[in-house]
Parts: sequence; structure tokens; C-alpha cells
Amino acid sequence: MATHADIDLETVAQLSNGSSGIATNALTGSPAVTGAVVLATCNRYEIYGEAPHPDDVEAARAALVAQISEASGLSEPLVSRSFSTRTGPEVTQHLFAVSAGLDSAVVGEREIAGQVRRALITAQHEGTASAGLVRLFQAASKTAKDVGAQTALGSRGLSIVSVALDLATDLSENPDWSSKKVVVFGTGAYAGATMALLRERGCTDISVFSSSGRAEGFVATRGGTALDDDSLNPAVAAADVMIGCSGSDTRVEADELAQVRANSPQPLIAIDLALTHDFDPAVGELDGVELLTLESVRLAAPQEQAESLAQASSIVNGAATAFEQEREARSVDSAIVALRRHTMNVLDAEMEKVRARHGCTAAAEEVEFALRRMVKQLLHVPTVRARELAANGQQDEYVAALEALYGITVEQPAARPSAQAECPVDHRGLESA
Repeated sequence: MATHADIDLETVAQLSNGSSGIATNALTGSPAVTGAVVLATCNRYEIYGEAPHPDDVEAARAALVAQISEASGLSEPLVSRSFSTRTGPEVTQHLFAVSAGLDSAVVGEREIAGQVRRALITAQHEGTASAGLVRLFQAASKTAKDVGAQTALGSRGLSIVSVALDLATDLSENPDWSSKKVVVFGTGAYAGATMALLRERGCTDISVFSSSGRAEGFVATRGGTALDDDSLNPAVAAADVMIGCSGSDTRVEADELAQVRANSPQPLIAIDLALTHDFDPAVGELDGVELLTLESVRLAAPQEQAESLAQASSIVNGAATAFEQEREARSVDSAIVALRRHTMNVLDAEMEKVRARHGCTAAAEEVEFALRRMVKQLLHVPTVRARELAANGQQDEYVAALEALYGITVEQPAARPSAQAECPVDHRGLESA
């Protein structure tokens, strides 16, 4: 994974180019990847992958690195260095913390929970989410809800957008948002959140531009004025604030903005919340223009109270431990089924002998009923022990014992999640806008 905590946001942005096709291409291009979910946000780019076996993790990582290199245009060595890798329980712990807002630039922000949920929905729609990853992401979303309901973390409603607007207020000559003219670039979920917060602050003069032509549909449900190529420049010239939320291939260049605002009497605050930059960084050097970026937001984000963080961390740790215990217990299901099948096959063979000697008499049926009840009782303790051992990470010892004592070969499902294969690419290595 690549995040704001490990590398600069510019590198994260470069890595995330073409992220929409990474999961699908990795699954079709390498048998070492059996599932993948991509989590790309404003300051992180994380790929959660699943491999069929612990021995395939390195091959899965290499396949994902190759796909990212091809999509981003960056060399494989650079991509590989930019990502850190986590496996097994570390993956669960990290995703649960991310979903709860504990790993965000603005600690406690709630936007990330929705982004985690949408990442899974996208993967399911594209057919790249394995059963193990679906369970992992669903559990992460539940944990985020528990943190929100049981702690005061995030109760102030802070988010990357809200902190950015607070900074803009501090920089403004007039802090009254009801008098400001705002131009928003983008029509995605981030733009929607921005519109809602602007409304809360009393801003009513909001215009929206989309390079893909989706502004009309966006403002139809959220209010505001849709801009096109012809009306964009006059709106920017009259704006007090412009906010970039799109991350599109087209961006506002500094020289272009200087021409458009040549005769504008009022200062401009440009807020660039797109990881891939909606605004040329050089716009901050123009006279009368203040540029706020994701790095500005990260540095200005207030700290949550220690008590709230401790409570949230406790919930995350408990949920991650419970998830891993359940996953380990589930990993012995095949062994339990194999033991039961072996035992019942022995019973059926013996009952065939009874029927051959005595026929299908009431006595034979009574014997069969008694034997099946006895077998069920005999299997109870081995079944309970299997789940206990799995919870302690000793499922391999249980499987080895079945093979040694009974000659039972346990066949594992082809795409079974393993403690080492939950995430071949560490999600802490990639964070993007």
C-alpha cells in the first residue's frame, strides 16, 4: 500500500493512475491472484489481494506491481519500493483501523468508511472480490459503525473537506460564506460532500464544472449552477473560492488562470483536494491567489482526544482479533468434513454387512440408529477440538494428525484465504486522493 504516512502525495497520485483496471487485469493475468479490492482515496492507494497459498504471495505481489507499473508508467522497481506489504492478521488490523478513520490524515473522519464500502461494491461488480475479501471488508464496515456508535471519535464531524474549508475561512478577508461565490470542479462523491458542507456554512452561490459533462445531472439533485466550457472562465473570474475534487486529466494551469483573473478585483482561494491535482501547483505563486492542498489539510488537522482514540483502538483491536479467530476456525471446516465423511463411510460399510446377514429388519434399523448416534457422539469432541486448535493457529497440526491416524487426506478449497495470503500488497504503501 502507498499512503500519506509513508510517501509524498505526488508519488501516491502517480501510482494510482489507471487504478480502475488493476484488480481485473491482475486476476486475468496471474494465477497467483485469486481476489483483489482496490481502495483509492484522496491520500491513499491500497490493494487488498488474496493468493491461493502462502507460497504464492510473492508471485501475487509481483503481478500487482507489474500491473501498477504498466498503468502508471512508473518503473517496476520504483513501484515496488513505494509499496509496503502486509499479510495475515496485519491486513485485518490495518483495514479495520482505516475504515474507522484511525489511519486518516484527519483522524476520526467518517468519509473513509463510505470509501471502504464503495471499494468492495466496485470489486463485487467487477467480479474481483473473493469470498474471503468480501467477509474482510464487510467486517471492516461493521467495525467502523461500532466505533462511530460507541465512541466520541469523529463527533465533531471533521473531514478533509471541513478542515480545508476551515483553513479557507481563516485566510478570507470576509469569513461569511453566504457572500462567497464558489466554483467546484468534479461531480463525484467528494464533490457531493463538498457541496453539502458549503450549504451548511451558508454558501448559496455554487457553480459546478465537469470535464466529462456531468454537471447538469449533478446539480439537478444537489442544487447549484452547472457550468460548461463557455461559462467556466467567467465563473472562475468572479469566484472567491474554487475547489478541485475531480482528479481528471484536465487541470487548471497557472498561466491560464492568470489570464482569466487578470481583471478580477477580489482575491481567490484555490482548494485542491484531488490527489492528481485539479490545479497546477504554480497557481499558488500567482498574485491574489492562495492555494490549499491535501498537505495543507494534513498539517492543519486537529488532534482527537486521547480517550476517544483509546476507545476506538480498543474496538478495532477486539474486532480484528475476533475476525481472525473466526477465520482460523473456518479454515478447519474441510478437515471436519473429511473426518465425518471417513467415519460415516466406515459406518455405512459395516451396516451393509449387517443388512447382508440379517436383511432390512427392524433389528437392523435399530442397530443402525444406535451406531449413528454413537458416531455422532464420538465426533463431537474432535470437532470441538478442531475449532479450538484453529483459533490458536494450530489447524495444520490437526490436519497432520488426521492424516497420520486415519490416512485422511484433507483437500483445501482452491481459493481459501490464508493468514499469509489475505493481502499480498500492503495497503499502507498506497494512499491517494
